[in-house]
Amino acid sequence: MPQQTPLFDERPERPAGPGDDPSGHRSRLRKRLLDGGAEALADHEVIELLLMQAVKRLDMKPLARTLIHRFGSLAGVLQADPRTLAAHPGMGEATTAALRIVSVAATRLARQKVREAPVIGSWQALIDYLTIDMAHLTVERVRVLYLNAQNMLIVDDLVGEGTIDEAAIHPREVIRRALDLGATALILVHNHPTTPDIVTNKHAQAH
Repeated sequence: MPQQTPLFDERPERPAGPGDDPSGHRSRLRKRLLDGGAEALADHEVIELLLMQAVKRLDMKPLARTLIHRFGSLAGVLQADPRTLAAHPGMGEATTAALRIVSVAATRLARQKVREAPVIGSWQALIDYLTIDMAHLTVERVRVLYLNAQNMLIVDDLVGEGTIDEAAIHPREVIRRALDLGATALILVHNHPTTPDIVTNKHAQAH
């Protein structure tokens, strides 16, 4: 049975040797990240530093620049479809995972903030969460957020995914789900794949 290559190098980190980073470029990027603020690195340098976690001892700057050029921005790269990322020249499974984990972490952090406070009182947190998760999708997606009597999020359900301009949902199933959950209100959410817009509609009293 062929031996599988691990997604990341799981060996313990060791101090960089003279052949690992002869120009000191990687070390300088890491230092700027740790010592500076949010704007310490340019967008392509953020991508470059992420790619470095998956690929040792190779110059990642050219690949980082081509990714920014193709997907238009840092957000576009980090939220690109994984299969599209993996098929990009120079990319593979390990480098795609190194980029995707950022989007996964950001989505979970934003979702946790939504769960910790009433949705109506933290509307911007909800918009931020939905934007991270949906703004760069290439197909229409419809989700329903079910709320309890205190307007706290109970469940976030994906109820439909379709083409670039439409996605079907079944209102009867949505209402049945609300009754099963004991939800008192729900918010219907969908995106516009051709624009970064997120549309939300709050429907009070699910029962």
